[in-house]
Amino acid sequence: MPAAKVPRLDTPWYDRPMKPTVYLETTIISYLTGRISRDLVVAAQQQVTRDWWERRRSDFTLYVSDIVLDEAGAGDSDAASRRLEAVGGLESLDADLRAEQLTQALLKGRALPAEAGADAAHMAIAAVHQIQYLLTWNCRHIHNAEMLPVVQLVCEKAGFRCPIICTPQELMGEE
Repeated sequence: MPAAKVPRLDTPWYDRPMKPTVYLETTIISYLTGRISRDLVVAAQQQVTRDWWERRRSDFTLYVSDIVLDEAGAGDSDAASRRLEAVGGLESLDADLRAEQLTQALLKGRALPAEAGADAAHMAIAAVHQIQYLLTWNCRHIHNAEMLPVVQLVCEKAGFRCPIICTPQELMGEE
């Protein structure tokens, strides 16, 4: 079931009288629904993702995008079905002209390498829609401490606030 479209969010996240907002990047959905990995680090990340989903997701308003839906729907049909089912009721943010322009600025500004276009688009969509958190396990391009200052600068120069980029472990709250 495709996610419902939502209009652009006009007020900054910090002025909204609602739950904090989270953009779910595709790795979150994959770790949530995939078979437990034999790689111990990945298996631990999968468990943290499942714990976050069970304990914390209701504390946030969750969003995806068409890019997430396309990525989640690719590959093995059974696995794709599980991924799409997990995000089926979530609202989808548009990759509008502003998001496309910010994606290009992130790539041209070398905030991310040219081959990371989809990763730049995830960041841009979250930024233009004023989403508070971008949740990911992609530490190569998205949750990368060396790239983040450039990403933030490009977003700010374009008139947007970069979302807080974090993993489920970092968004578990106090337990």
